[in-house]
Amino acid sequence: MSGTRFVKDSQVFTTQLILPNDTNQMGNLLGGTLMHWIDIAAAISAQRHSGMVCVTASVDEINFHTPVKLGEIVTLQASVNRVFRTSMEVGVVVTALGKGNDPSRRANNAYLTFVAIDDKGRPVDVIPIVPETDDEKRRFAEALERREFRLRRRAR
Repeated sequence: MSGTRFVKDSQVFTTQLILPNDTNQMGNLLGGTLMHWIDIAAAISAQRHSGMVCVTASVDEINFHTPVKLGEIVTLQASVNRVFRTSMEVGVVVTALGKGNDPSRRANNAYLTFVAIDDKGRPVDVIPIVPETDDEKRRFAEALERREFRLRRRAR
């Protein structure tokens, strides 16, 4: 484990067009489909940072801010917020782009925890991440708060 890794090095962008098979009876993107896409983007981000296979350990929250409609385009942006030893918090922001000249909007956000594992499935240490921008430093600090809350909740 050597070298310096920055948040920008873990960033993943993926884009999806919302098709009929992705929607419910109301013409809105299925929550489960979006959760699947979120998990994949976050896993790639964690793997990109750690250089290891990473497994989902927990999903803290997924917030659905606004429906995403059939024919719209979503972009998922995932990046590692903080490394704790073998685990990493990954944040994912989902932006929806409507049809025509509609402005883009934040549709969802999520926080997931991944653990890097070796070829025997055992957790391995991950190199710390270095936040550079004010936003990255804020997310870095908030990730610790969320982790402490998770650990308190688990201890109950």
